[in-house]
Amino acid sequence: MLRRQRVRESAARTYARSFPIVPVRANGMTVEGADGRRYLDCLSGAGTLALGHNHPVVLEAIRRTLDSGAPLHLLDLATAEKDDFTSALFESLPAEFAARARVHFCGPAGTDAVEAALKLMQTATGRSGALAFTGGYHGMTAGALALTGNVAVKEPLPSGGEVARLPYPYGYRCPFGVGGEAGTGLAATYVERLLDDPSGGVVPPAAMVLEAVQGEGGVVPAPDGWLRDMRRITADRGIPLIVDEVQTGVGRTGAMWAVEHSGIVPDAMVLSKAIGGSLPLAVVVYREDYDGWQPGAHTGTFRGNTLAMAAGAATLRYVAAHGLAERAGAVGDRMAARLRELAAELPVIGDVRGRGLMLGIELVDPSAPADTCGAHPADPALAVRVREACLERGLIVELGGRHDAVLRLLPPLTITDEQVTAVLDRLAEAIAAASAPGAGRGTAAPGAGRGTAAPGAQAVAAATAGGAGRKER
Repeated sequence: MLRRQRVRESAARTYARSFPIVPVRANGMTVEGADGRRYLDCLSGAGTLALGHNHPVVLEAIRRTLDSGAPLHLLDLATAEKDDFTSALFESLPAEFAARARVHFCGPAGTDAVEAALKLMQTATGRSGALAFTGGYHGMTAGALALTGNVAVKEPLPSGGEVARLPYPYGYRCPFGVGGEAGTGLAATYVERLLDDPSGGVVPPAAMVLEAVQGEGGVVPAPDGWLRDMRRITADRGIPLIVDEVQTGVGRTGAMWAVEHSGIVPDAMVLSKAIGGSLPLAVVVYREDYDGWQPGAHTGTFRGNTLAMAAGAATLRYVAAHGLAERAGAVGDRMAARLRELAAELPVIGDVRGRGLMLGIELVDPSAPADTCGAHPADPALAVRVREACLERGLIVELGGRHDAVLRLLPPLTITDEQVTAVLDRLAEAIAAASAPGAGRGTAAPGAGRGTAAPGAQAVAAATAGGAGRKER
């Protein structure tokens, strides 16, 4: 199957290069390959699987919908499943936002919801440009790609529109070279002064688009105070604020929605991934004041995914009823604390950051000179070796961030304490092994234990040849 995949699928495939596995069964956090080896999944469908693989409440919702005879595809017609999902969604949103909100069902990917949010605000304001941030990731369609910060995926393509790029407060690699609260303050001051400068080159935009925690950008949480500054700056100037919660939503960061940490009320939120309970679903929720669309202004054949709505409603209610957002915050804090202890032992760990169960470990070359903030250069080759060493030990983690040198942990919110220990132990072993003198020169996979063994490093290297590409949305 892996050989046929390489021959028949496009060169744009990504995760298949990183993980040469043929999954045949999955439950909770565990994935079993066709060869019988088992892995702990810290990728969770790029954050899609809030409850892990095949959670009983999700399967029950899907089976119940199938057995009911409900139509599985009805474009945007009203159904009991859509009504129930919308109720569950509005119940989960911050009360002040939900009280005056409308929802638009988009095509089934988050990138289409980003496009819809942009079009909505362009219609409402009569403007065309947008404000976006360094390190941002918003999808792969034209408008969303224009907002995205990664240069490698943008260079071969025409521009998707005029976008003013603003500095995101990235403490470890501060764009102003100072770090800490001073760097965060400069990031806010820069935005305010640029927008008020008649010679700053920024035409009044249709919207500002940001992530409360940058995911693909390297798991970089925005300080709450800075988010409040962005809300104030945009509100004072009549600029709609769109918050992309595609990856941060449904309890991932320790709150149901990441905006709740700062208390800001955006003009629109873009939601996908976990809201479909593992099935494709994407929406944009926005203040009713902006609902100036004409019928058919943004459509999509597959905006009525009945099964995803049933699974999504069940997921939203389960997360709320069982306090999984709060648990994600507590477990994430414990994991981050242990990882920082590990950083004191392993100097290749330059930074540990994140929020809730959205964690990032930036790997560096400690032998190279540090910058003005004390950060050493990123070490992407080491990151690849660590990912391979994790896979050998039965742990699935993916890379992101600048130079793809950040190990990203996105375990399901249902991760157990025992699994937390196993993840941290395997990760510590992998980083130590991959950074040891002489590592990376063709090490063999360890012996075969069910639950720990995986394809050898050489097989992984062959499968990943040609670069990992970028992630899906």
